Amino acid sequence: MTVDPNQKHFPVSWDQFHRDARALAWRLSGRQDGDFHAIISITRGGLVPAAIVARELEIRLIETICIASYDHQAQGKLSVLKTASDEVANVAGGEGEGILIVDDLVDTGKTAKLVRGLLPKAHFATVYAKPMGVPLVDTFITEVSQDTWIYFPWDMELQFTPPLRGSGD
Repeated sequence: MTVDPNQKHFPVSWDQFHRDARALAWRLSGRQDGDFHAIISITRGGLVPAAIVARELEIRLIETICIASYDHQAQGKLSVLKTASDEVANVAGGEGEGILIVDDLVDTGKTAKLVRGLLPKAHFATVYAKPMGVPLVDTFITEVSQDTWIYFPWDMELQFTPPLRGSGD
């Protein structure tokens, strides 16, 4: 999916992302089915929210699954670069039981389907979700429309932005 210039844009600041990731941790802390034994972050987007959630829930065992799917403008073919170690993936009984998977966004659900196949009993949480991906995650904070491109703070730099109307003079 290539970014369309007419597409909706949702820029997220570091402050907003931190608040949303802490809200995700708060929502996860209220679960009735027990504690998580480890976090598996989907890289790269899941690294920042995983660190925040790990701090808030006091989880110290953190692993990664490395999947490449996006460049700066489009989602392409999935490529698994690294899976989670068996030691972490099976820490509480196998197939991801007792594991929290964290990512920044579920978009089309392609990455989520792949990871769900690897760890079917894990709890999958994202900060943001688009409608096509919502059925694949257990917990998320903010839903945005499928035609919205989220600009994460690590993908932006500060610069002048013209007003929505007028020349800005």
